[in-house]
Amino acid sequence: MEAPQALRALQQFVDDEMLRAPLLFDQLVEGTLEHARQSLPALAPLQRSAMGDLMQALLAHRERLAEYFLHSLREQVGKAIARGGPRPAAKAAPASDKPVVLSLVDDDVVALDVELSHTIEAIKSVAEYELRELQTFAAALVGDMDVSTDHNPFRPEVYAQALWAAAQALPLSRGHQVAFMRHAGAPLAQLLRKSYAAASSRLEAMGLEPASYRTMILPSGSRRGARGPESSFVPDLYRIVETMSAPLDTSSRFGRVPSRYQRGYRAEPERPGEQRADRQVIELVTRLFEAMLTDERLPADVNLLISRLQGPAMRLTLRDDSLLDHEKHPMWRFINRLAFEAEMTPDPLDPERVQLLKVAQAAVDQVASEPEQNTGLYRWALDRLESFLHKRLTRRVAAAASHIGALQKLEDTLLAGRAQPSTFHGMLDVPALDTVPASLMEEPAAPRDAPSAAQAWLDSLRPGEWVRMFLQGRWVQARLLWPGERREVWLFGDGASDATWAVRRTALLVMHAERLAKTLVQRSVVGAAAARVQELVGSSASG
Repeated sequence: MEAPQALRALQQFVDDEMLRAPLLFDQLVEGTLEHARQSLPALAPLQRSAMGDLMQALLAHRERLAEYFLHSLREQVGKAIARGGPRPAAKAAPASDKPVVLSLVDDDVVALDVELSHTIEAIKSVAEYELRELQTFAAALVGDMDVSTDHNPFRPEVYAQALWAAAQALPLSRGHQVAFMRHAGAPLAQLLRKSYAAASSRLEAMGLEPASYRTMILPSGSRRGARGPESSFVPDLYRIVETMSAPLDTSSRFGRVPSRYQRGYRAEPERPGEQRADRQVIELVTRLFEAMLTDERLPADVNLLISRLQGPAMRLTLRDDSLLDHEKHPMWRFINRLAFEAEMTPDPLDPERVQLLKVAQAAVDQVASEPEQNTGLYRWALDRLESFLHKRLTRRVAAAASHIGALQKLEDTLLAGRAQPSTFHGMLDVPALDTVPASLMEEPAAPRDAPSAAQAWLDSLRPGEWVRMFLQGRWVQARLLWPGERREVWLFGDGASDATWAVRRTALLVMHAERLAKTLVQRSVVGAAAARVQELVGSSASG
């Protein structure tokens, strides 16, 4: 399906769903009121009074809430459709020339993020099957028959943000607004389960065939599903070589490697006196590259660069068997580092990513052109990549220098006890506690004697490390730029934009405790390939 036609089809689907949105919100208010009524018997008198205020406000301002909800939904979906259209070419510019956008994230904002994350997870859990089915129809609607991207503009995150927009229409304290979100989460999840299923049924009735998720033939005993933490176990390449015998046809297990990935690779002619051990090492390196080049988690541009190293790796193998020490050899470290940094900047048109790949491309071209392969070449390539990454981080910190100076003054003020009261409109302010019981609010800030695990995690963070965080209603990959001289305010930079966030220490502790923040550890692309090769070798030997 051509792009303009696909966008028209998607827009028609969006228009149809938006016509049904007012009824969905009306049902949501009824469900929220019923959920609140059921909680009344278990509340104390003061708590029942506060809940009564919330219920009365919902009835009195129902139309206003619906207006905020629909406006947010329409705006978010419109942006999603716009992003699906043609994208302008990226123009590279020095990082220091870009304006730095600073967003302050304190305990109050994190309290809201916790509620947003709970709402999103509730929807994903209750409507898991229906959501996945609608993704296949939405992908077919735009012609993506492999479901390579989620084209559904009505994702759980969109509804959660629209719910918060509606909550802000309540003329009550922030505590009441957050309480509304908490009581509306479960009814919204049930309603969306039916809404997603109905949308899929309507698309199917129109004659649309759902797309199919890309199928991969995995080694025996493997399965795809929710990605958990990767095992720290990495196979020993020396031991794999010892268990190898005759060459194994891996095309049916790894899939056929695209020809564009083999550019620059030329098999070395077998030497008359070549020993069996040499053939085994060459065979292992071949399988490692085949496994890496069929790794779906590696983008095409990174895969292309890795494929350029396959020929040089073959020549290096015959001269230096230290290549089998994959945890230390600079070639493998170069590949792992490149893949990780590209993953942190996922947009192919991002100038930072473009520059990263240019530097890597120049290093690979230089290494591949050398007739005599040795470990020093790859040590030079790795040093060049690390030098570029260090300079990029230095530029990012320098661009935020003015903000860092202001944040240092703020940090001194906070620790001196001269900070202003919370501006969360009653969510945390002491005077509001008389009318907003603690049972209506989540505790937003961790105490000074925070749990040791969260505190240990925070103490372990170092400038330059990447963290996955749920901030302001969405997941981001952020890099620590400045931890604060007194470690009270921490400055992070977004990996996908020039935005920065200053986050309070207590807010970070709450985020980690709620599993909304964790350090991203560089995965071993080579180690994952080695694990696949080891399993194939083992199954071949047992067969």
